[in-house]
Amino acid sequence: MNDLAESMRRDLEEIGRTFMPFGKYGPQHFPPKGVPIYDIPAEYLGWFANKAGFPKGRLGELLRMVHQMKVDGSDVVFDMFRKRNGGRTELRPEKRKSWDFTESS
Repeated sequence: MNDLAESMRRDLEEIGRTFMPFGKYGPQHFPPKGVPIYDIPAEYLGWFANKAGFPKGRLGELLRMVHQMKVDGSDVVFDMFRKRNGGRTELRPEKRKSWDFTESS
């Protein structure tokens, strides 16, 4: 049982350090490193699960774990990473708060 707990702890720590390296949530759209995988929306991860398949290798394993935790409603464990990093990653551009309606001639 101790080995399982240690393995889970290591997996969780790795999830906390891993950023999405490609695609919609990768560094091209969210410089410099991409979005932390724990902040990727469940719907996007669900697309991998249902349509495309998760990437091969360790990244795919971690994304699968994050997806399962979000589906199970246990993604509250990621709050410790969010708190350490200043909150959730903002995935939408900030809404404009002021407008200029002056006429220009």
